[in-house]
Amino acid sequence: MSTPHDPYVRVRGAREHNLQDVSVDIPRDTLTVFTGVSGSGKSSLAFGTIYAEAQRRYFESVAPYARRLIHQVGAPAVGEVTGLPPAVSLEQRRSAPGARSSVGTVTTLSNFLRMLFSRAGDYPAGAERLDSDAFSPNTAAGACPQCHGLGLVHRTTEQLLVPDPSLSIRDGAIAAWPGAWQGKNLRDVLDALGYDIDRPWGELGTEEREWILFTDEQPVVTVHPVREAGRIQRPYQGTYMSARRYVMHTFADSRSRTLRAKAERFLTSTPCPACGGSRLRPQAMAVTFAGRTIAELAALPLTSLSELLRTAGGSDTARVLTADLLARIETVTELGLGYLSLDRTAPTLSSGELQRLRLATQLRSGLFGVVYVLDEPSAGLHPADTESLLGVLGRLKEAGNSVFVVEHQMDVVRRADWLVDVGPLAGEHGGRVLHSGPPAGLAEVTESATRRFLFDEEPVPVREVRAPSGWLRLSGVDRHNVREVDAAFPLGVFTAVTGVSGSGKSTLVGQVLAGALADRQVGAGEDLAAERPAPWCASAQGLEAVDRLVQVDQRPIGRTPRSNLATYTGLFDVVRKLFAGTQTARERGYKAGRFSFNVAGGRCETCQGEGFVSVELLFLPSTYAPCPDCHGARYNPQTLEVTLRGLDIAQVLDLTVESAAGFFAGTPAAERSLRTLLDVGLGYLRLGQPATELSGGEAQRIKLTTELQRTRRGHTLYLLDEPTTGLHPADVEVLMRQLHGLVDAGDTVVVVEHDMAVVAGADWVIDLGPGGGGQGGRIVAAGTPEEVFRVPQSRTAPYLRAALRRD
Repeated sequence: MSTPHDPYVRVRGAREHNLQDVSVDIPRDTLTVFTGVSGSGKSSLAFGTIYAEAQRRYFESVAPYARRLIHQVGAPAVGEVTGLPPAVSLEQRRSAPGARSSVGTVTTLSNFLRMLFSRAGDYPAGAERLDSDAFSPNTAAGACPQCHGLGLVHRTTEQLLVPDPSLSIRDGAIAAWPGAWQGKNLRDVLDALGYDIDRPWGELGTEEREWILFTDEQPVVTVHPVREAGRIQRPYQGTYMSARRYVMHTFADSRSRTLRAKAERFLTSTPCPACGGSRLRPQAMAVTFAGRTIAELAALPLTSLSELLRTAGGSDTARVLTADLLARIETVTELGLGYLSLDRTAPTLSSGELQRLRLATQLRSGLFGVVYVLDEPSAGLHPADTESLLGVLGRLKEAGNSVFVVEHQMDVVRRADWLVDVGPLAGEHGGRVLHSGPPAGLAEVTESATRRFLFDEEPVPVREVRAPSGWLRLSGVDRHNVREVDAAFPLGVFTAVTGVSGSGKSTLVGQVLAGALADRQVGAGEDLAAERPAPWCASAQGLEAVDRLVQVDQRPIGRTPRSNLATYTGLFDVVRKLFAGTQTARERGYKAGRFSFNVAGGRCETCQGEGFVSVELLFLPSTYAPCPDCHGARYNPQTLEVTLRGLDIAQVLDLTVESAAGFFAGTPAAERSLRTLLDVGLGYLRLGQPATELSGGEAQRIKLTTELQRTRRGHTLYLLDEPTTGLHPADVEVLMRQLHGLVDAGDTVVVVEHDMAVVAGADWVIDLGPGGGGQGGRIVAAGTPEEVFRVPQSRTAPYLRAALRRD
């Protein structure tokens, strides 16, 4: 019976996403962990139901006019939720933060440091006291006027834009120009302007070269294309854009990460000559505290900043402000992030680091009586850092809060007061609560996929490690905190790169190794081109043994609901051709384009293929409702009249991968995509599931399936950054079978990883550390897992020994 002081959060009839009319009671003032395989429904219960209902109730208390200014989720599909306190959500945000966002702005520590300089700084004689805004590079009052508070200016040179002056413009001398039609258009415009595009670049005059590469003019000229057999090409008006203008425009404005990365290769970033990279006006830089400018303090690792502030002394005002700042820094360093500096930009942080920074901020907020709902707080954490995380979660609970955590890390699950296990499988085969109670009770639930990993203590069998077929050697690596390091990566085997957060793993693998290989590429996934000097290291050997580089990260596969699983994998092309080949479609003259919801013709024009429409409400925020004409189907009635084996195109997009595999049996082009998706454990996703609904782990596995479908061409090196993030241990086993299969086929796999079960199954381990930031950046151990766990200096060793279950 529910009472006003009910000690339980009671959920009745939850039907959000795949939840099957779930009812569950969860005690308040506990650390409660939600577990289950990927897609089982645990996030739908924790975030989609409990947090969404708490947020809905809060918004109902807000004035209607104010409500329209706040982004809010819809009401969850649930019968009722009782005993629910206010809730705070800390999710792993997938969207990339802006370049102006930093550790200081995320934690609000920058605000307190600016206040310290404004109120207690040492000003030059006669200088006017500055407001705290004058110490921020993100305000007009503080930003350096030349670099607008960015600290860097981007320039390019003729040597970067034209690496091979022996080539002519027609043969591609201007490497910075785009390929395909756009590049041809610029060459044709130059030809029409009277420049010799067939003469070697080095033979052109200095003034000609200068104008072609650096002019800000954009002349328009009539272009008469060279006629090609079978093609009629009419004259058109072409606009010229210099190579520098194209590169700068692409780097500043392009939303394509690939295009921006290519443009960046033709730019040099140098500290702003006006502010020296400090990002601030001279007036702010003239103020000091403890003999340092604010830019110098912001560049210190938080541990060093803390030490300096403790001994700073000063006025009463300085001591009060310093004490507050030190207390706030302490919560960040307690979470293992003391290696970060306040000026470290947010885009360079992992999603796990970002979430822990927000968690540290919450810890200082002093709230009590609320429910904190966290999304995998251990993501990106080395096992050595998980202990401090558990300490912080414990302090939140002791302050009188309830902590609800969606988590896959078994060390966190074992420390929970209460466990809610959802499953047994994913999608339509999940959505049930298998266990709600103390973790020990899960031992009796035989259908739970979590049970085996929580209680299994069987010894791990000794496996035979593969022998390398060759080596990639990087000498004198010098990037971020990785200084003068020599690293060797074996080819033809599975390598795991480990180390505590901030030890330099992603720098060594994701930037230096990837950069060395990508510099020999035309583009990601293309054949490697002629060797060029590798960036950020003195020399690189053995690169010629790798024919292709495939880098698979956790960035979203699309930014809008129009991008989905079927469109990204190419399966949608196959499906549309099958519909276009039906008798009804042929009789009506429908082509494959008719079955796309992205173009006019077959889509519903009321919602333009979105499936929903925005409803404007007076004094309330806009809300979204299913389209009144197509009811969410996205297509017009005529298109939906065409069926394939009894299903229309909207019904096919609503199939899960598992159901679609049966539906498309006998269609090789579709079977290959679906089989690969099943092999990486994504059978529960719907074909038309929008990209915006996918987790980072799901996006990474979809990218991997796209690569697995391709025809093999030579030796491929796969680089993956924490591929197990967001994966239940049962899903990790499925993914590892695929990755080890790539190695068995003769390719090389290198993963940056914290999951010790994955590391224990590797052929080779490279452990960085021993600490993070300035305390890391060195290779502490390298060898087989059996060799690495015997290295006493390695912080990974004891956890690897435990995963191998060795004495």
